[in-house]
Amino acid sequence: MTDKHQVIALCSVGSLGKYLCDELLAQGRYTFVVISRQVSPTLLCPPILIYAVKSNKGAFFEQRGIDVRPSDYSTDSVLRILNETNATTFISFNNSPDQTFVTVHCAFLEACRKSKNCKRFVTSEFAGNIDDFPLLPSFFRTSRVPFRKILEQQNDVEWTIFNNGWLMDYFLTEDKTYMPSIPDEFPVDPNNWKACIRGTGDQLQSFTSARDIAKALIMLLSAPEWVGYSCGRSFDVWRLTFLGAHNIYHWPMVVLQRNDRPMEKTYRSKEQIDHDTSLPPTAENLEALYLASVEEMMITESGACPREKTIRQRGKFFENLTFTTLEGLLLQTGSSRGLGEH
Repeated sequence: MTDKHQVIALCSVGSLGKYLCDELLAQGRYTFVVISRQVSPTLLCPPILIYAVKSNKGAFFEQRGIDVRPSDYSTDSVLRILNETNATTFISFNNSPDQTFVTVHCAFLEACRKSKNCKRFVTSEFAGNIDDFPLLPSFFRTSRVPFRKILEQQNDVEWTIFNNGWLMDYFLTEDKTYMPSIPDEFPVDPNNWKACIRGTGDQLQSFTSARDIAKALIMLLSAPEWVGYSCGRSFDVWRLTFLGAHNIYHWPMVVLQRNDRPMEKTYRSKEQIDHDTSLPPTAENLEALYLASVEEMMITESGACPREKTIRQRGKFFENLTFTTLEGLLLQTGSSRGLGEH
């Protein structure tokens, strides 16, 4: 597909999706619309709907004059918006759990299938190496895994699964990024200056900045085709963060540990993590099971994108994109001083 009059529909835009909105506005190559459940009913004034709920997200859309359309996420509702806006590509950031994820994305996919022009679909994953670890993180088994099978069984809509490894932005304090703080999940908590080392602490992981993900998604829009990699499947799009300056440990001591500012550290062994992954799925265990599934990605290195495919697809889709290193991100955001430099 060429750039000719592409209209991009973004759905369930949250923290990561804000970066894509910013980059689409900055580049100005594509028209885009945001599909959201959270639109104030008092402000549904076509043709442009102002997203004005009392939240930071609402302010974000309102300040930028972004076209936000209300939807109940049913097929008919989404289909109406796709046809009204002449959307050509649908990008989902919806992170619903379990069967809700499948149900919602089936509605999105069916809307694309029935639409006049929207025949490209990016499903919401943004994880790691699902080629070699298709069942990790384990909480994907009841959401992403079954929907992948649905995608593979249809040919009406071209699709891709975009995987980027870990978000580099979690190394930043909350005032430096759109991403929320997740101190229990991410190994480093820059806001409270502490860390939890899982396993041996030296497993390789891929990291990509949220803004680079947004830029890469935009570059992908201009690719003439996504399909054709193997067995007729769509490309699983990966970022090269596995070699050189982009290949860092999930516990990057070289950047974060300063002699003048020691970091409080705790540890979680592989045995502890394995124990929690085998807990019965009762209500009281859900939080521990979720956390263990994230930790499992660390100790198995399934958060590291596969090297050969990363290199190949970087050359095919993202050749002109200079990816940000962790050191570069810290400098760009003025975070180096906060990490102990003077």
